[in-house]
Amino acid sequence: MRYEYRVLPAPKTGLKDKGIKSTEDRFANALATTMNTMGAQGWEYQRTDTLPAQQREGLMGKATVFQNMMVFRRALPDIDAPLVPVVPVVQDDTPDPVATVEDTSEDTTDDVAEAEADQDQINAPDDIEDLTDDAISSGRRLNLNSERM
Repeated sequence: MRYEYRVLPAPKTGLKDKGIKSTEDRFANALATTMNTMGAQGWEYQRTDTLPAQQREGLMGKATVFQNMMVFRRALPDIDAPLVPVVPVVQDDTPDPVATVEDTSEDTTDDVAEAEADQDQINAPDDIEDLTDDAISSGRRLNLNSERM
């Protein structure tokens, strides 16, 4: 089994809550809240370690400080195991109703395209070719839908 680890800094101060008066109880509440939050996300508490860390002190100096770190882990899914459960495919012998319908849309699209072309010729002004040639040669954009030109 493989694991994923997460390391968080341990709380430095206590967490107030109803009925908690002492400093020790507040600190314990902070630890319990952190552990419960991580546990709800699937992380299992392992241990708390105290580790040294270098910290800048002044302009040129360095000091060693100790940090308390909480270690959590959770199991990763096995690589060999399938991520999605394998479900056998059941073949149905009944024909698909969508596949059996004949498609006659090709015949009507030609008729519609011809009708639209005829309508465009009726609504087009006589000098449209002159306008578009001028616009193309000058690099201007021609707006045929507006009445301003």
